[in-house]
Amino acid sequence: MRKSTPAASPDAYVAALDGWRRARVEELRAAVLDAAPLDETIKWGHLVYHSNGPVLLIRAEDERVLFGFWRGKHLRSIEPRLKPGGRYDMATLELAEGATVDAGTVRRLAREAVALNAAHGDPTAAARRR
Repeated sequence: MRKSTPAASPDAYVAALDGWRRARVEELRAAVLDAAPLDETIKWGHLVYHSNGPVLLIRAEDERVLFGFWRGKHLRSIEPRLKPGGRYDMATLELAEGATVDAGTVRRLAREAVALNAAHGDPTAAARRR
């Protein structure tokens, strides 16, 4: 993916997308925002949602849209396509053109991810203490 200036706002991030990537990001974003009270920001150049620390991200790349969760390893029973990897129990769903995820599943993932942060705290806090 090409380096570019980060979007000034979440709305600007979405507006800069086109085609299937924009449609997929809009669908994910709407379901996430409907699911739970989350703070939506631009961080690391993409959409990041916070509730007692980072909860999830939506990142559009040239060939895919990533839908990732800081505690995603604990959400694989809801969505088995989540691929574990990285720090903080991270797991990510990779959506290529034509791939979808049901809005109800997105809402359930977001709600459960918020509940995990409520129960266990900021997933990045333990790493900062190390």
